[in-house]
Amino acid sequence: MTDLLLKLFIKDYKNVSNQKVRMKYGILSGCVGIVLNVVLCLMKFFVGSVTGSIAITADAVNNLSDAGSSAVTVFGFKMAGKPADKDHPFGHGRIEYITAMIVSFIILFMGAELAIQSVKKIWTPEDVRFSAIGAIIIAISILGKLWLAFFNKKLGKRIDSPAMTAVVADSLSDIAATSVTLIALILSNFFPSLHIDGWLGILVACFVLKAGLDIFRDTLSSLIGTPPSKELVEEIKNKILSYDHVSGIHDLIMHNYGPDHFFATVHVEIPSDIDVMIGHDIIDNIENDIKREMGIDLTIHYDPLVVNNERVESLRQMTENIVKGISPDLSIHDFRVVDGPMHTNLIFDVVIPYVFSQSANDVISEISLK
Repeated sequence: MTDLLLKLFIKDYKNVSNQKVRMKYGILSGCVGIVLNVVLCLMKFFVGSVTGSIAITADAVNNLSDAGSSAVTVFGFKMAGKPADKDHPFGHGRIEYITAMIVSFIILFMGAELAIQSVKKIWTPEDVRFSAIGAIIIAISILGKLWLAFFNKKLGKRIDSPAMTAVVADSLSDIAATSVTLIALILSNFFPSLHIDGWLGILVACFVLKAGLDIFRDTLSSLIGTPPSKELVEEIKNKILSYDHVSGIHDLIMHNYGPDHFFATVHVEIPSDIDVMIGHDIIDNIENDIKREMGIDLTIHYDPLVVNNERVESLRQMTENIVKGISPDLSIHDFRVVDGPMHTNLIFDVVIPYVFSQSANDVISEISLK
């Protein structure tokens, strides 16, 4: 079904690196969500009115909010798909993160509202009238939401979308919530005076609130900035090291302006005895190839590496042993030997993990003493 919808509504749907194709994925996801959630909302309002269940009625309102979330998704993807302009030279891709955050706010609001209504139901309980047709409709809505979750998961995986990840989380929380509602409705047939509707409503609200908080936390992390995946780092590293005359890389830094718009800088080590024009040509080829093949705007700093010099190599090995003696988690790069009239300077960078037992100043002092 997913591939059929993609073929019907998105031309060139396999070209997910294209910004316009990505935008159409988001619009398709949002439109399908709007249609399905509106239908489910109307069905549940009907069942809630017939059975007198606040949990079912609240679940219907939740579906209506989901339709609103889908509308926000459509708007967000259309805005994120706008090309770069003079005020936003790196494009509008981060709007997708803001879209996911808005969805999280909607989910949190609906969870809080459901919790309030459920508490009222606990204080003033009412009998829930069992309806076989109502139970069937709710079961159908669970299946519909399950399909929507898988649909958006497939789309989100193809384009690596945080907004669609938020929609999937929303759908899964709805499935849990509606399943609890169905259980309450069935139990009312056997225990009509049990009055667990409000308590189950509280349980549903907890599911919804947790989903909203998880989406908010993940989206906030993306806006603040998160490290690239280890797989992506290894892919870039292996790609660069595959070129002739490249001896090593370090100081890879990546950031993005949306899930599909990465910028990166890296230091590439090339033997100092290679002609500078040849080295520069290698650097250009790496930058162009990575842009074409991976869609990453890469800027490379050319680091000449002294080779075939026994003295420099001996001093480098001595320094590495000293640093590794402090901790095997430390490493060095950009090692240079500068001879002066009175003494020799060893200049290098030390890489210290974010979580380390010593401060940077303590590490520097310990290295200097040795």
